[in-house]
Amino acid sequence: MESPLGNFRALLPNILLLMVLLSVGGGAYSLAKPNMPEPQPQLQSELPLIGTYDNLLKLLEKTQGQGGMYIRSGSVKSAAEMGTMQAADAAAAPSAAASFSETNVQVQGVDEADLVKTDGTYIYQVSKERVFVIKAQPADRMEKVSTIQFNDLGFKPVDLYLDNENLIVIGTYSQEIPENFAADKMLRPQIYPPIRSFQSTRAIIYNIKDKSQITKIRELELEGSYLSSRKVDSSFYLLTNKYLDYYYIQNSKESYSKEINPLWRDTVQGEGFVAEKLDNIRYFPDCITPNYLMVAALDLKAPEQKADIHTYLGSGDQVYASQQNLYVAVQNYNYPAQTVPDRGIVSQPPESNTKIYKFALQPGKVQYYGAGTVPGRILNQFSMDENGGYFRIATTSGEMWRNDQYTSQNNVYILDQDLQICGKLENIAPGERIYSTRFMGNRAYMVTFKQVDPFFVLDLKDPKNPLILGKLKIPGYSDYLHPYDENHIIGFGKDTVETKGWNGQSQAFYQGMKIAVFDVADVTRPAEMSRALIGDRGTDSELLRNHKALLFSPEKNLLAFPVTVMEVENQAVAGQPEKTIPEYGRFSFQGIYIYNIDLKNGLQFKGRISHLDPNDYLKAGDAWYGTDKSIDRALYIDDILYTTSPAMIKANYLDNLQEVKTLLL
Repeated sequence: MESPLGNFRALLPNILLLMVLLSVGGGAYSLAKPNMPEPQPQLQSELPLIGTYDNLLKLLEKTQGQGGMYIRSGSVKSAAEMGTMQAADAAAAPSAAASFSETNVQVQGVDEADLVKTDGTYIYQVSKERVFVIKAQPADRMEKVSTIQFNDLGFKPVDLYLDNENLIVIGTYSQEIPENFAADKMLRPQIYPPIRSFQSTRAIIYNIKDKSQITKIRELELEGSYLSSRKVDSSFYLLTNKYLDYYYIQNSKESYSKEINPLWRDTVQGEGFVAEKLDNIRYFPDCITPNYLMVAALDLKAPEQKADIHTYLGSGDQVYASQQNLYVAVQNYNYPAQTVPDRGIVSQPPESNTKIYKFALQPGKVQYYGAGTVPGRILNQFSMDENGGYFRIATTSGEMWRNDQYTSQNNVYILDQDLQICGKLENIAPGERIYSTRFMGNRAYMVTFKQVDPFFVLDLKDPKNPLILGKLKIPGYSDYLHPYDENHIIGFGKDTVETKGWNGQSQAFYQGMKIAVFDVADVTRPAEMSRALIGDRGTDSELLRNHKALLFSPEKNLLAFPVTVMEVENQAVAGQPEKTIPEYGRFSFQGIYIYNIDLKNGLQFKGRISHLDPNDYLKAGDAWYGTDKSIDRALYIDDILYTTSPAMIKANYLDNLQEVKTLLL
């Protein structure tokens, strides 16, 4: 086996070359500038250029000592014309003519990257830092036909996109680079030079027409952590966040270009990295953050066309995209001046607001359009929506633990095409926070929670006058809302139980997973028409955090999702007092739960599938931390249900769940 030192020596020339490139200032080694669309003067002129190193320092200095920005690295086409919520329903599932499932996305026609994709014959899966191409049909002869390996140390694939002839593999790259590196220092192990790292997000486009001879077409790489991506028709959009270390830049003037010039690489324009010059980087004047937001676009139908790449001094948190526009939201806190509060009075909390940046999408291009601001903070991408030229957003402001004028409240704001607020609905469910939101055409559904689950139905037909139509209070809460049809919506979350806390006050404790079907035909009186509970306290599912983990087909009356089940072995019996705090369950199952679902019978448990064998369950302890056999996705092709984990793919008949074949990866 080759030693670690031998591996390092083999990489040494590349590391030194990268350091030399990074040390060149101002992009002197840059290739041709990306082919950018003609800007709209009245819009683009609103964003000033950084221009110089001194100006960058002045801008970053403003961010020091502030509470800062919350940065996390990491759709239905407008339904207004239809006047119903059917657009969101269409986004929820493939058409009836489709013989295979697709990734569960937020917006119809706007694809989102995922671990697994299928074209109805082949399954493409990220597994153990490789991508497997599996011939899935016929299921009883399922086999691997190709494996995409990545020889570049530090690269890890995380997501896929798929179309007729192309496969996009998105991955993260990280490489530690010793500062002021010199070969002789490696001979003196007692001296450790400071270690900094280069991080980037890479998209590799392959031609997959011949599955046995998959060929790489191009690569697009942006410095920074992976924020998000989207694909609309043949256009692919990629976003990253690159953090800026203000103190390092300030104290390293002689080598500042390593930090302040973000790098990008487009192999259509050359194999090397290009350092974006400061006089090409714009900033958001009212939202300065120590971070670069990089936004890139390319057209898969024009493989020789340069990628369209833009860099902004600013950051991104959540991303929403329609077929026409892309919105980047970032959370900001404004801290009040510190004063000595009177006795017994709690000081004023920071005021939160959300900045929204709008980008117009064109084939293979992206154009900054404008910005807006709303009070409060958002939960996730489902807090945002575009409909009929209006942008809708749900936020929570204040703090749940307070019982004064600064307690939490929930709001919905409607913005016009220039992101100016034209309608609002504020102070919903004071003292609670939003757990999930789903916009569907002229309606919105919102779940807030503190001790019970208020399920709100909102009327957004008049953008200037949104209204609450009705609400339902039930135990538990929903983390994710999914449309069944225009009058029914499915909630996925946790059940809760209300008990007396240690202080004698009533408290709510979450229990097992809960699935509920809500009937909103009578909007003034929404009702829970069906429910299912899974496991006890500690039961969890990726679906509660990632909508792409859901498989749903109303045509097949099919609902499936991965879940880790925890169960309490000795439940309290009648006549015995219950514990104040509900007991956590012990691990009992990991895999896919499958339900039949229809409006007559509601949710009907069909069965469950696991990739764990009996020995795996015997080895498991009270908790479960996952293995390569943990199922993460389910999909169907015709009448076969496929479940995937990093270790295997299992095929079962949809009607009786009988196993057809297991393929080890």
